[in-house]
Amino acid sequence: MLGLLRSIVQEVNAATDLATALEIIVHRVAAAMDARVCSVYLRDKQSGRYVLMASKGLNANAVGQVSLAADEGLVGKVVSRAEPLNLEQAETHPAYHYFPTTGEEHLSAFLGTPIIHHRKVLGVLVIQQTEKRRFDESEEAFLVTLSAQLAGVIAHAEATGALNSISRQRREAKFNGLATSPGIGIGRAHIVAPSISLATVPFTQCDNVDDELAKFQQALSSARKEIRTAGEHLKHDLNREERALFDAYLSMLDDNSIAVEVYERIRQQLSASRAWAEVMLEHVRKFEAMSDSYFRDRAADVRDLGARVLTHLYQQHNSPQDYPQNTILIGEELTAAMLAEVPREKLTALVSVKGSANSHVAIIARAMGVPAVMGAQDLPWEQVNDVDLVVDGYRGELYIHPSAELRHHYKEIVAEEHKLARNLDYLAELPGETTDGHKVHLWVNTGLMADVVRSLDLGAEGVGLYRTEVPFLLRDRFPSEEEQREIYRQQLQAFAPRPVTMRTLDIGGDKSLSYFPIEETNPFLGWRGIRVTLDHPEIFLAQVRAMMKASLGFDNLRIMLPMISGIGELEAARNLVNRAFDELLDEGYTIQRPPLGIMIEVPSAVYQARELAQRADFISVGSNDLTQYLLAVDRNNSRVAGIYHSFHPAVLRALQQVVTAARETNTQVCICGELGGDPAGALLLVAMGYDELSMSATNLPRVKAVLRATNKTDLKRLLEQVMQMHGPEQIEEKLQSYLQALGFKSLLQSFPSPRKPN
Repeated sequence: MLGLLRSIVQEVNAATDLATALEIIVHRVAAAMDARVCSVYLRDKQSGRYVLMASKGLNANAVGQVSLAADEGLVGKVVSRAEPLNLEQAETHPAYHYFPTTGEEHLSAFLGTPIIHHRKVLGVLVIQQTEKRRFDESEEAFLVTLSAQLAGVIAHAEATGALNSISRQRREAKFNGLATSPGIGIGRAHIVAPSISLATVPFTQCDNVDDELAKFQQALSSARKEIRTAGEHLKHDLNREERALFDAYLSMLDDNSIAVEVYERIRQQLSASRAWAEVMLEHVRKFEAMSDSYFRDRAADVRDLGARVLTHLYQQHNSPQDYPQNTILIGEELTAAMLAEVPREKLTALVSVKGSANSHVAIIARAMGVPAVMGAQDLPWEQVNDVDLVVDGYRGELYIHPSAELRHHYKEIVAEEHKLARNLDYLAELPGETTDGHKVHLWVNTGLMADVVRSLDLGAEGVGLYRTEVPFLLRDRFPSEEEQREIYRQQLQAFAPRPVTMRTLDIGGDKSLSYFPIEETNPFLGWRGIRVTLDHPEIFLAQVRAMMKASLGFDNLRIMLPMISGIGELEAARNLVNRAFDELLDEGYTIQRPPLGIMIEVPSAVYQARELAQRADFISVGSNDLTQYLLAVDRNNSRVAGIYHSFHPAVLRALQQVVTAARETNTQVCICGELGGDPAGALLLVAMGYDELSMSATNLPRVKAVLRATNKTDLKRLLEQVMQMHGPEQIEEKLQSYLQALGFKSLLQSFPSPRKPN
């Protein structure tokens, strides 16, 4: 039975279009279950009715003509119940609805199972027999299992097929991905793809080994020059750290081990192109097979580099591309080198079918302030070239052929962004305070040097989170203590005398180092954050020494410990920090002992918040991870990302519990997750009593504008109402109406509420 299931799913996966996929389903299932009839009904998105789309056994002229409402007939009963319906004598059921055109008057036994994808009933798979009998448990179980496996395949095929219809009729369609760089992009799609594929290089041998070796060396040299040119193209948009991403590309080309493998194969009389393709494909497969998302993302870089070298081996040089104004760059797997080829003044947004927030192109997009959506798995990207698009980098949504209403909606958001941008100087000079004088410190989260100037221009009062792992991620080894000191001093000097909160190395989970692999079955519950650095005090000591040495003369450093789950970890880390401080005093450094704080990101820390606050100089809530752990949801997993709600009542109660503990112990409390940069979330946090909100620099003017339009008394009343609510959707509606009353109609639409014009 399992082999049969796999066989059917594989055939459907190989289908070129939706109609073919459905025909395969009805014929294979009818044969497998020895059924007189097998039919598939799919939901029409416009009418909401379930249409007979394919059938083996019913009259052919009924296909595409027969349709039922969600509560009509036996098919409608399956839809409304969202569970199988197994009937011995279908015609006696109260919901039975006879359609003369189908020719089903002689059929009696009926088994229908829902096809469900992301909680929505896409359709119904039905088998029917002439005789009066109830399908047995094994038959029902087989059809349920098959429906579940086919749901995703049908959803993708339906999206692809719908796009063909959409393209002809220019109807609006929506696709989802992962929000990786905030902002709104309205423009025209431009598809990019490697012109040559490693997988299609034929097996060829060479007669002259020396000529092939020289040819390979020349191709490597040309590829290096091309990558350097791409890096130079972006040098005005990126700082030294971001440009190091291109150095990572070059280091791959300079990797002697890779070159040696290619040389060996060429010396065995394999052609240079074939030898290079074999070696690079082996490396691609190694990266793709790794469980860690950071390593899997590197497979795209390896594949892109492989294609670029192949281009030079074949001596093919692409002519300069003509990019449209407001280019939205789309590809199956975008890379930093592809991004670098687009003139910055024409680049509006990025969309990649594969990839995550940790991919090189996503990091660069955030540094450049370009909206980006990654992981748009269901998008038939090859078919959208030169199509009008809207990219919502806040929510990870993409709209093809946007309607006039939707365009107007997003243009309002863009207009408000521009309005805020024009008022930056005005807002930057004003304090973050409510109309009744309640002061809130607005800090920024940083990690790249590109964040610094933008943050200061926007009036940042300090750094609530400096991600020290970024310099570690951009290297092929641990940075030395002196290298770290130089990087940290740039941050401390840029913000002095404003405070800079440096989080100690936070790797593990979705952040791993290529030179320090962490292989675990469940990395988010494994060796990460403070657990790693306490187990490796040599790494921890070098880092905190570098931080304190960098603070010499500024004294604006605050050290923060990630992923603290109990008092023992805090005390162990404090002992190491004290040891490093004493060592530096002995070495003659005249520095002050920096405040030592903790991040509250796991539920155990919430329940021990009071005890932890008594022992820490400050506490800061990492709302992203805290929400993830409280709700048991990986927000980078598109299958469950919709369950991730920052306004879930459990999350809000945990946040309130932390701030209450901080107040009782007179401890400074901050929040540095994305919730602090959401204007609606900021209102609730201020009402709760958070002292500082730390956010991405892009969100700072939005939050400041909203805070300066309300007062603390009203916010407390709003919080009281919200804390009585039982679901995130209800809370979002309440916050929406509050923001609307303040006059921020378009601003609120770019934040959490999923309700947008259809």
